[in-house]
Amino acid sequence: MRLHCFNTLFALALLISACDSRTVELPLSGPPTSTPFQPLTENASDLPYNGAAPTPIYLPSITPLPPTPVPIIIVPESLPGWVKVPEFTLSAELNPLTGLPPSDPELMNRRPLAIKVANYPRYIRPQSGLTLADNIFEYYIEGGLTRFIAVFYSNDSEWVGPVRSGRYFDEHIQRMYHAFLVFKFADDRVESHLQTSDIAPFLVVPSLGACPPFHLMASRKIEVYNNSYFNTVEWKDCIIKNELENHRQGIRLGFFNEEVPPPDLLGIQMFTYYSEYSYHYWLYDPGTGQYIRYQEHSDIHNLKEEKYDVLLDAVTEEAVHAANIVYLLAPHSFSNTFDEEDEVYQIDLTGLGEAYVFRDGVGMMARWIRTNTDQPLLLTTPTGAPIYLRPGITFYEVLGAGSYVDQDAGEWHFHHSTP
Repeated sequence: MRLHCFNTLFALALLISACDSRTVELPLSGPPTSTPFQPLTENASDLPYNGAAPTPIYLPSITPLPPTPVPIIIVPESLPGWVKVPEFTLSAELNPLTGLPPSDPELMNRRPLAIKVANYPRYIRPQSGLTLADNIFEYYIEGGLTRFIAVFYSNDSEWVGPVRSGRYFDEHIQRMYHAFLVFKFADDRVESHLQTSDIAPFLVVPSLGACPPFHLMASRKIEVYNNSYFNTVEWKDCIIKNELENHRQGIRLGFFNEEVPPPDLLGIQMFTYYSEYSYHYWLYDPGTGQYIRYQEHSDIHNLKEEKYDVLLDAVTEEAVHAANIVYLLAPHSFSNTFDEEDEVYQIDLTGLGEAYVFRDGVGMMARWIRTNTDQPLLLTTPTGAPIYLRPGITFYEVLGAGSYVDQDAGEWHFHHSTP
C-alpha cells in the first residue's frame, strides 16, 4: 500500500470530520506551502510562514522557567472541530525532551547542546554519544549522504562526535531548543549567515586553546577533520571562563505516556532510503520497547543488494536506539543556481507538514506543527488531537516533502526525494 504525501492525511481528516455533526471544515486549506525556506532572521516579519494559512494551535511566547510551572493552553475551545487536549507545562522535574527524570537534575539548569555528528565516511563509525542524546535529527546534506544533529540536555558525554560542519537546517534546532550549536566550521554561505544572525552568541566552533573542548581521539588513526570530538562535561568550565549566558530555558514539556496506542497500523520495521549510499532501518524490539538502528555498510549499486550492521555507540557500547521514531516531511529547496550546483539546501521546518510516528511497534499517520519558532515541534493526528510519545529518546528522520512511503504488515519503506 503506497501512502502519498499529505493529501492522504487530509482525506482521512475530512472523513472523520464528516462523521461528527459538531465539527466544521478543518482550519487548513491544503498541503503546506512550498515556498522556499530562507534562513531565519531576527525580524519576525521576515519569517517564511508569516501570513500563511492559520494553524489549529496557538501558543504565547514562552519566558524563562518561573519558580512553579505555568500551564499553557494549546487548543482553545474557540476552534470547533479540534479535540481539546491537556495543557502544556514547563516541568520542574521532568526533562521536557524525553518525559523522563534527568540523570542529574542540575543538568537541566542550563542551555541544551545541539551537536553536529558525522555519519560519513563510513570508517568514522562507530560514533560517540548518540545513545546519550535526548533528541536526534537526521537529514540529507549532499552527495547522497546524511548527517545527525544530536540534542543533549539530561546527560553529558566526554566524547560526542565526530563533529562535522554546520548547515542552514541547524538553525531550526538551535532556535527550537534554545541550544548552544556545536559544529566544526561550515560552508562560507552558511557560516556567514549564522555569524551575522541573532543566534551568533550561541555558536560553538573550534578555536585555539582548551575552550571550546574539542579533542582528537588518539586511538583513531584518521584525518583530523574527521577526528574531532566534543566534551560536554568540560563545556561547563568554558561557559564560566567565557562568561556565557547559560540559565535554565523555558522549554515546554511534550506529550508523553506509557500507554500503548491502538495498533491500527503496525510499525515493526522502518526502512529509510536517502540514497543508494545512505540507507538504514529501524527494528522494534518488544523486549525493551525500543527501536534499534541498523546502518548500511555498502553502496547498493556496488553489490546490487542491501547490507546492514547494527549502529553502535562507542561511548556506551550500546546499539543506537530510540523509544520513538518520527519521520518529518519538509520542503527542500535552493536559493539560487549556485546553491543548487553545490547542493546547499534550505530545509523548511516552519509551519506544518506531514509526519509518521512510530512507538511500541505501532505506526501512526500524523502531522508536525511548529507553533513557535522557539519551541520543539508538536505532533498531532490529522484531526488535531495530540500524539503521545513513549518516554525516552526520540529520533527524527527529515525527508523531502515529495517523499513517499510503502507499507505492509508493519514494514515501512520511506524514500527520500529532493528537488
